[in-house]
Amino acid sequence: MEMKPSQAPALQQPKVGARVGDVLSGATCGAVGAMAMTGMRVITTELGLVQQTPPHAVSRQRARGLRALLRRAPRKQRRGLVEAAHWAFGASGGAAFGALPRDVRRRRWAGPAYGLAVWLGFELGIAPALGLSQAKRTRPVDRLALAADHLLYGLVLSATRPTAQT
Repeated sequence: MEMKPSQAPALQQPKVGARVGDVLSGATCGAVGAMAMTGMRVITTELGLVQQTPPHAVSRQRARGLRALLRRAPRKQRRGLVEAAHWAFGASGGAAFGALPRDVRRRRWAGPAYGLAVWLGFELGIAPALGLSQAKRTRPVDRLALAADHLLYGLVLSATRPTAQT
């Protein structure tokens, strides 16, 4: 039996509760993705591929308010606080990814492309605007390593990718 176009089922928009769930799932995956990046950055910095990670560069070079806040914390806790801030930033980026339309997030490349877009936003926007030393030097190995960890972030975000059933 053939349906006329007027009888075809309409594409259903996700309900508000499902959208909230997508954003919360994105935030969770974003935090986990940032944690995975932290692990990868331990390796890349210890191998000498990355001189200074972006969270540490921001906290040490330009973020005066953040530096003042960090000075209030015991010295042994400062690195952990910088990482926690990075995880929170990852969660907010993941929430934004979760808010994207499901048709976009359903694509296999959406998470990795989003991760690389976040990296490019830092490299081309945030780092130069803050005057970070990373933006002023040519450092291809460093940049490739940071692109790779943002690709990892995006792969973790892909866990929020809706399936055909959802």
